[in-house]
Amino acid sequence: MIFLKLFRESFIFAFDALRQNKLRTVLSLLGITIGIFTIIAVFSLVDTFRDNLQKSVNKLGNNTIFIQKWPWAFDNDYPWWKYVQRPNPNLHDYEELKKRVQTAQGINYEIWLSRRTIKYKSSVVENVQVSAVSDGYDKIWTLNFQDGRYFTDLESRTGSAIAMVGYDVAEGLFNDVGIANGKKIKVLGHDVTIVGVFTKDGDDLLGISKDKSIVIPLNFARNIVDVQSQNYGPQVVVKGKNGITEAEVESELEGVMRSIRRQSPAADDNFSLNKTTLISNQLDSVFEKINVVGWVIGIFSILVGGFGIANIMFVSVKERTNIIGIQKSLGAKGYFIMLQFLIEAILLCIIGGAIGILLVYLFTFAIKGVFDVQVVIYLKNIFLALNISVSIGVISGIVPAYFASILDPVEAIRTN
Repeated sequence: MIFLKLFRESFIFAFDALRQNKLRTVLSLLGITIGIFTIIAVFSLVDTFRDNLQKSVNKLGNNTIFIQKWPWAFDNDYPWWKYVQRPNPNLHDYEELKKRVQTAQGINYEIWLSRRTIKYKSSVVENVQVSAVSDGYDKIWTLNFQDGRYFTDLESRTGSAIAMVGYDVAEGLFNDVGIANGKKIKVLGHDVTIVGVFTKDGDDLLGISKDKSIVIPLNFARNIVDVQSQNYGPQVVVKGKNGITEAEVESELEGVMRSIRRQSPAADDNFSLNKTTLISNQLDSVFEKINVVGWVIGIFSILVGGFGIANIMFVSVKERTNIIGIQKSLGAKGYFIMLQFLIEAILLCIIGGAIGILLVYLFTFAIKGVFDVQVVIYLKNIFLALNISVSIGVISGIVPAYFASILDPVEAIRTN
């Protein structure tokens, strides 16, 4: 009960400080508000950006390894010309991997036929990403269909003239996605029949989406282009079995690939085993630097605000010296006086922090309206803001509160 009464009186004193000295208090709280706003806004933007990028990265698959010529993260100590001299993954690599690898759930050979124009009668969709894949494609990726199905084993082996198309492609060609299945479209100058339409993915930050793509069987593409040409970025994608770690899959792949290419023990790998964790680690490194910038800017603002709060508290002690003397003469202990001013300082900082959090919320609505991006504010960031506010309140209020607690009651009462 005593603490609640103390808290109530401190709140009243803090409110009076705001009401009686509006300009001084607002200027002092401005530093706290700007500091909290900067830190929480930066963290929230980083969290939102990271979450959206991670969703894009996750589309590349968990426990999935890409065997490619070029690495996703370059080693500065490794000569660049050795990367250039590496051979591209080819069909021989793919076939041998299928025979030898024991840890794989699926192995797929893929090529990218760049951006193409797709036609259906008088309808045209431009800049469509066409890819050709082997029969292990469905074991690597999660495929969701608006309508239709995946290729059968027979269709993949015989290279049937069929295709799976993205939602935007079907909509652009037929206006009605529901009638796309079974229609013949012109791809790479050849007629192919649509057997499946992917569900709509939507846009993401890395542009990983099947909405404007077409997938055809690799053996069909072999009749049209050189599927081993470096112009089409050939890669072998391997997904590990459930219960087997990525490290185990990577270790086996490295040994098998070196064996396939007959590399001596002393020779460097002439291939890259890329995985999504490389991207995630790079993103984490970038976001850590952004967080540090947010902290630096926020801390400087908070320090300014903290000095302002300390100034308010010293003035408040001076203005209420007479009241302090009366309280102490009536038996109030030093800790009671100290807590009174300390709680007042903390409440002032919490008010500044709350305004900062409110401004962050308003900021998220502005971002949503302008860029159509939903910024997330995690509860951990709100708790962080409150903890910072309380800490600054304690730091900036402890010295004035201490001086108030040691005032001599007789001298304090005499003070005008």
